[in-house]
Parts: sequence; structure tokens; C-alpha cells
Amino acid sequence: MRLRFKATHVVLAMLCVMYFITYVDRVNIGTAAGEIQKELGLSNTELGLVFSAFAYPYLLFQVIGGWVGDRFGPRQTLFWCGMIWAAATIMTGFVHGLAALFVARFALGFGEGATFPTATRAMQYWTPANRRGFAQGLTHSFARLGNAITPPVVALLILWLTWRGAFVVLGFVSLIWGVAWVWYFRNEPRDHGSITAAELATLPPRPKGERPKVPWGPLLQQMWPVTLTYFCYGWCLWLYLNWLPLFFKNNYSLDLKNSALFASGVFFAGVVGDSIGGVISDRILERTGNVRLARLSVTVVGFAGALLSLMPILFVHDITVVALCLSAGFFCAELVIGPMWSIPMDIAAKYSGTAAGIMNTGSAFAAIVSPLVAGFVIDATGNWYLPFLMSMGLLLVGGFSAFLMHPERPFEETHESVVPGKVVAAE
Repeated sequence: MRLRFKATHVVLAMLCVMYFITYVDRVNIGTAAGEIQKELGLSNTELGLVFSAFAYPYLLFQVIGGWVGDRFGPRQTLFWCGMIWAAATIMTGFVHGLAALFVARFALGFGEGATFPTATRAMQYWTPANRRGFAQGLTHSFARLGNAITPPVVALLILWLTWRGAFVVLGFVSLIWGVAWVWYFRNEPRDHGSITAAELATLPPRPKGERPKVPWGPLLQQMWPVTLTYFCYGWCLWLYLNWLPLFFKNNYSLDLKNSALFASGVFFAGVVGDSIGGVISDRILERTGNVRLARLSVTVVGFAGALLSLMPILFVHDITVVALCLSAGFFCAELVIGPMWSIPMDIAAKYSGTAAGIMNTGSAFAAIVSPLVAGFVIDATGNWYLPFLMSMGLLLVGGFSAFLMHPERPFEETHESVVPGKVVAAE
């Protein structure tokens, strides 16, 4: 008997691979940073500038990219995004100075800026409504798996091919994914040749009639607390992603291989956190029917747990204890991913790509500021723990700002968008 995979499962699996690859390509520089810094003669502040280069276009294209995904569909949008970020990764292997390295990372952010909001749009119609938290948690757990695998893989590629060869190899992997995606995926599930009637019956209905214009003002008003909360999470995330390998390497005088292994161990904790957070949120929603409780309870617990987990590293500097605390902190922080990425779909179904982009501008802005501040603080003080102290403050703010979010209020029920000649409900 021939084994047959459901089309919905294959699409989810392809999105998982995309999340995995995008995070490999955005965090690979953290592992290669020591070699790059040495060859190009960069200070920690200049390295922080390079880390932040990714985030400038990434920030810009959250909302724009989300709109593009809504307008042109995930099939073409994600294909062209994949081609751009693949080329940027390959280009990184050929740079010879700070300016060229900045441009290559800037191009990477341009390519990846629209990916997550557009992936949310794909999930909107390819995932049952009661599985959104699971789908978001699973895809983001693959992103964290990319985090975890990247340090040892990149370290081995550097030892085998130098850091330049490592970027070229990883870029070609991205090219392969882009071609596979545009070949298999369809914007409309019913247009896919392999989908069954049973699968279609589980998927949410498509809105009928003309798509109204995006009501930017009311949408921003409802989404700003979500964006603020995600900024607080993003500050902590980007500190981990960019500086963790160098934290172990420089603070404990480890070589490339051992610092990569320690960083990888911490990132693996995030893989588990992503998956569990989404599942717990969906279970709470299923049992209580309370969307706000399902999303906020997991989010607040995640922020609080991350804050408490990081506190011991301010007093105990043993490498094993610090690694365990950082792992626990990353696990708790990643619990928020599933519920947070479900909120744009809960609030604004028709505009889920745009709403997700608005939310992710918080993390994108944090990706600019967090590495720059960390690099400056490390250069100015020589203290590698101070950036984590700052992250603890942002985690506290995020835990409180989460109570301002209202995913239980669907956008279509609270606002109306006026289009020429008629008034239509807006989500």
C-alpha cells in the first residue's frame, strides 16, 4: 500500500523547513563572527552594526511584506523572498570589508522581511482554526531548531571550507527550498491537485466578496499592544541569536567548537519551548473557549519564567550554571511564540498577513537596537552580563504589556472599513 501524505501536512512541513532555513541564514553570522571579526578587523561595536544590518529592511518589510503576501499570495511572495535571501547569503561569503558585509546582511533582511507575515497568510487558509497555536508553535520550533543546529554546523563548515565557504553552501540550500515551494504550493487549497474533500472540510472558509481596503488606523490601534509585547520578547531573542556564541567564546575563553556546542545546547531549549507553548495555548482554548485566557496565560508565564531564570547569572558565573539558566530562560521566552503568532489570526483574519507584519515590527525594531546596544555596552564596560540585565528589564515590561492585548475581540466585530459606495465589515 502506497504511503500518502496529506497536502495540508506537506504544506506545514514545507513552512517548517522555511522557518528552519531562514533562521540558519540569519544566525549563522553569530557563529562565524569571531573569524569574520578577526579577518576584517572589526570591533564589537562594528560587529553589532553588522548584526543590526539585517533588521533595517526586515523592519521595513514587515508591514509592506505582509501586505504583499495578502495582495499577491504566499506562493510567489515566498519564492522571490527565498531567491533574494539565498543570493544575499552566498554574497556574504565574498565580502572583504565592513561596508560590503553590512550590505550583504542588509540584503538578507530585505529577502526575509516578508517571510513570516506571508507564512501566516499561508497558514490562515491551510490550517484549521483550532490548530493555529500548534502550527505557529511547530513552525517556530523549527526556527529554533535552526538556531540550535547552526552553531555546530557552521563551525564544522568553517573548519572544512572557511567561513566564506560556509555561507556559500548555506545559500544554495535556500535556493533549493524556493524552487520546491513554488512547484508544490498553491494559494488556494482547493486548487491543489492532491488535497482531499475531507481536508478541505476542516479548513476555515474563505471570505466572500470584494476584499475591503486595509483599515490602517483601527488595525494599528488594536495591534499596538501586541507589537509592544513582541518588541520586549524580540530584545531578548536577538541578544541570544547574535551574541550567545561570542558570549561563551570570549567570556569563558572557549574555542570555536566548544563555544558553538554551548550555544547550541541553549538554543535546543527553545525548540521545546516553541512547541509546548502553542500546544498549551490551543488546549486552553479548546477547554475554555476563552481566546484571551488561552493566549495571555501562556505569554505572561513565559515572560515571568524567562525573567526568573536569568536572574541567577548576575550572581553565579560558573559556566555550567550559566548555561542552564540561559537555557531555562530561552525555553520560557519561546513559550510565547505560539500564542503571540496566533493573535494576528485571532484579531484580523482577512488581514492576518498585514496584522502579523505589524506585530513583527516589534521584534524587527528590537533586532536593530538590541545588538547595537549590546555591542556598545560590551566595548564600553568589558562586561558580557550587562546586556542580559537589560533584557531582564524588557522581559518585565513585556509581561505587563501583555495584559493590554485583546485577541478575544475580532476586528470585524469592533471596526468597520468604509470603501467607496458601501460599508463593509472589516476584520
